[in-house]
Amino acid sequence: MTSAAATSSFPGLIRKIFVRVGVLPFFLLGALVVFTLLSPKFLTGQNLVNVMRQSVYLVLVSLGQMLVLISGGFDLSVGTAIALTSVVSATAMVFLAGIFPDAIWLVILLGAFAGFAAAACVGLLNGIGVAYFDVSPFIMTLGVSSLAGGAALFLTGGVPVSGLPFAFADIFGFGRLWGVPVPVIVAVICIAAMWIFMSRTALGTQVYAVGGNIKAAHLSAINTKRTLMMAYVICALIASLTGLLLTARVESGEANLGGTIALESIAACVIAGVSLRGGIGRVENVVLGGFFIVLVQNGMNLAQISSYMQMVLLGALLILAVIFDQLRYRMIMSGS
Repeated sequence: MTSAAATSSFPGLIRKIFVRVGVLPFFLLGALVVFTLLSPKFLTGQNLVNVMRQSVYLVLVSLGQMLVLISGGFDLSVGTAIALTSVVSATAMVFLAGIFPDAIWLVILLGAFAGFAAAACVGLLNGIGVAYFDVSPFIMTLGVSSLAGGAALFLTGGVPVSGLPFAFADIFGFGRLWGVPVPVIVAVICIAAMWIFMSRTALGTQVYAVGGNIKAAHLSAINTKRTLMMAYVICALIASLTGLLLTARVESGEANLGGTIALESIAACVIAGVSLRGGIGRVENVVLGGFFIVLVQNGMNLAQISSYMQMVLLGALLILAVIFDQLRYRMIMSGS
């Protein structure tokens, strides 16, 4: 191949990568270069392991957010689902520990079930409103976010719920299995389950179909309302699992957990190539997108960038990701 041919094929390769996986590879490469230059501690094994451990929570929430985005909506209530799970599960564990002081694992199990049930109610409200009453996902999930957040504050009075069983925090917050942190193992299991769900099950295929063209999906005998509702319920349950892990990490039930995670999860998904129009998205890219967001936050901390400027830069990243999503969509539609 001549040098001229190689030069002309390089833009074509870049375009192909961009259309295939979105802007994430370019953002990731840029972050690695910039933060390596800004801080010698950034590209070290220990720091990357720390980023991997810290990214578990955002990756989990992003998986649920991806499901809703692919279905053609989005969920602004994932943060309050985390907070409500934290408060309800912690309150239930503290209460049940007084009744069953010698059955700690029963207390933990019932407390976790209570947290999942509370989050499932959040998902059901979102799903019913969006699927059966045709309420805008923005309005519905924003309203439910306010409702669930208010409920979490009402239950605690804004005071953290302490006195959780020691085993809960010791294992699910700080425990290790085969030298690997338990939250990382939980995340790996969830990633594998979500990949199987999206690529190997009928409901996963239906989510893509509904997000791609809901009218065509309905004409193809897909129960679009049930599919949409299930997407929101599963998203809330994944957020609930994240809430349990975070509760174990902070060793208390907190009504302010997950404050900015809705925006961060949407940013992770869009940067990972999940289309805001629905129907497009890959599990493995979303995992990398969540890792990227935490990597950028870690790099900015090491570079001693102020928290206010970090908000500006993360917002700018989201805006750029949306712009590139629009461009990518046009290129896909034009067959480029």
